[in-house]
Amino acid sequence: MPPERVISRLLLVEDDPSLGSALRRALEAAGHAVDWATRGEDGIALIEAEAYGVVLLDLGLPDVDGLEVIRAIRSLRHTARIIIITAQDRTSQRIRGLDAGADDYLVKPVDVDELAARVRAQLRRADRRATDLLTVRDIAIDLAGQTVALNGEPVAITAKEYKVLALLMRRAGQFITKSQIEAALYDNERLIESNTVEVAVSSLRRKLGREAIVTARGLGYMVAR
Repeated sequence: MPPERVISRLLLVEDDPSLGSALRRALEAAGHAVDWATRGEDGIALIEAEAYGVVLLDLGLPDVDGLEVIRAIRSLRHTARIIIITAQDRTSQRIRGLDAGADDYLVKPVDVDELAARVRAQLRRADRRATDLLTVRDIAIDLAGQTVALNGEPVAITAKEYKVLALLMRRAGQFITKSQIEAALYDNERLIESNTVEVAVSSLRRKLGREAIVTARGLGYMVAR
């Protein structure tokens, strides 16, 4: 079985360096930690070792057919949502990708705003929610606009604070471990700063109220309903 899914971390499998870099920047700007592989075999290895909410997959990879990558993901019983990103726009190719286990299909050239919207849509379906506007008690977060409000008034927060709050709000009523939060903050190329989560939670409590986030030793953090 794969590791427990990190609900906002993404895996991009794309061999074009310019496109891959642009997509990664856009998705990070949308609030996601993004791991990037340029070969299908490397993508499969990451999926075996890590856990992702969404996999963004080019079919025209230099070493392995993208359809084989999809089959490998599904053979692992991995619950990640898969969005195909490819220059192949034939209907038959789309059908093959969807039948292999993909959840969505996007043809190049890619509009980054549309891609971010499709990622949000897949995460909504994974969460079984109908909207990107989440409200718990007097706190509201808009996952599309990346804004936070308290009692209807906007609250200024940092990018890391937003990522932490978004993760906790998406799983309101459930404890999220420190390691899961760290995995949502950092991709596999960045060193994890030991106190990042504690600092972010402390700052969020100052801005939203101490009762906004509950801590339990051995369980982690939670936004209580």
